[in-house]
Amino acid sequence: MAQQAKPAQTPAGGPRRGRSRREGPTTQEISTLMRDRLIESRLTPNAISLTGFVLNVAAAALVVERLFFLAGIAFIIGSIMDTLDGRYSRMSGKGTPFGAFLDSTLDRLEEGIVLTAVAAYFASRHNQVAVAAVVVAVLFSLMVSYTRARAEALGVACKVGLATRPVRVVIIAVGLVFARGAAIGNFSLLAPAVYVLAAVTVLTTVQRVLHVRKQLNAAA
Repeated sequence: MAQQAKPAQTPAGGPRRGRSRREGPTTQEISTLMRDRLIESRLTPNAISLTGFVLNVAAAALVVERLFFLAGIAFIIGSIMDTLDGRYSRMSGKGTPFGAFLDSTLDRLEEGIVLTAVAAYFASRHNQVAVAAVVVAVLFSLMVSYTRARAEALGVACKVGLATRPVRVVIIAVGLVFARGAAIGNFSLLAPAVYVLAAVTVLTTVQRVLHVRKQLNAAA
């Protein structure tokens, strides 16, 4: 006679059971909980925007004091705050038209304040070429933003070009963190960063003007 198969034995002599108890909340659940608590708090997008502005002013002051590494850290954190305020505004539903206006205005001020401090540093070192490059970078950074805003007012999407706000932030941050005397190696990347920033902002402005012209001609 054929032998009957023996039932599989389970460890510890008992039947195998599925997990009856959860090990704990997942990372997604923790993230969702923190997001909900943040939304329920009194924190507003305007408060985040103003915090970013204060940090950028602190970065400019640190540049004046030649504390470039600390200036770079303050600038990076302040710029991150600038990217969070819009996202938090959409996520929480606490955004207002004035908040959006304030955010855009402070973004332009922050970049200009930090670059003005950089220009003052180069002026103190009699580096007129670098000072001129900073002026060009400030002017055309404003033009990059203006061309997009004006194009969108005409009904034309205008996001072309390299020198978007995040790219400009990265260029400035690298220049500050790796400036001479910034305590990270024997680098001197502040002036090269300014030259790159001036070049890409000019190029992006030209690209956007040509893009808008092409789009408007095509629509005519």
